[in-house]
Amino acid sequence: MLDISNLKVSVQGTPIINELNLTINPGETHVIMGPNGSGKSTLVKTLAGHPAYEVTDGTVNFTVHKKIMNLLEMETSERSLKGLFLSFQYPVEIPGVTNLNFLFESYKYHCESQGVTVPSENEFIDFLKPKCELLKMNVDFLNRNVNEGFSGGEKKKNEILQLLTLNPKLALLDETDSGLDVDALKVVSEGVNTFRNKSNAALIVTHYQRLLNYIKPDVIHLMVKGKIIRSGGPELALEVEEKGYGLL
Repeated sequence: MLDISNLKVSVQGTPIINELNLTINPGETHVIMGPNGSGKSTLVKTLAGHPAYEVTDGTVNFTVHKKIMNLLEMETSERSLKGLFLSFQYPVEIPGVTNLNFLFESYKYHCESQGVTVPSENEFIDFLKPKCELLKMNVDFLNRNVNEGFSGGEKKKNEILQLLTLNPKLALLDETDSGLDVDALKVVSEGVNTFRNKSNAALIVTHYQRLLNYIKPDVIHLMVKGKIIRSGGPELALEVEEKGYGLL
């Protein structure tokens, strides 16, 4: 699904990611851990097409329905339409735009690009209700402006609501667990687990093993100075929890 080869990324001329290689197959959940400044968030933002990040070398191929696409040649909106989703570490507020309008317009855009019939607004609300229930979000959240006045936990739940609504092929989740209490962490994790299936994949950035008590990854990667230096199973996160990044 995702094949990254020899990726190099700079920000304002400063190298951040250096010769990074990573392959993610359908049905897999990968986790990237590493100290602050190692390039974890830079990686997912680069994959999503953030203009502040300059790719100076390497290739990124994104395969959907056996069609191989050069992700780096695609505009940010095109990446989204082809099935890429980014959950932000710090979700932004959008004053004047309700959650319902934001979600409905995004959903319609994806439906139209895929030649799928667009539902009515009432049909769409019925489509959202069980997702809100899963995430323990009152339906009244749909009438509030996007993330405006939301708590940290509510913002993160709202990101997962967007994920479940758009149902992408590859989800990039940047520290979705940061700032969550135990109850909110369980709810957000349940939302991510509901998304997972054999035909999609997820790349999760986190600092903490506690998230992995609820979301079971297939592969964990340790990233230092812009490179993945070690990969392994869930036991690797336990080793980091016990020894810290000093083990690197």
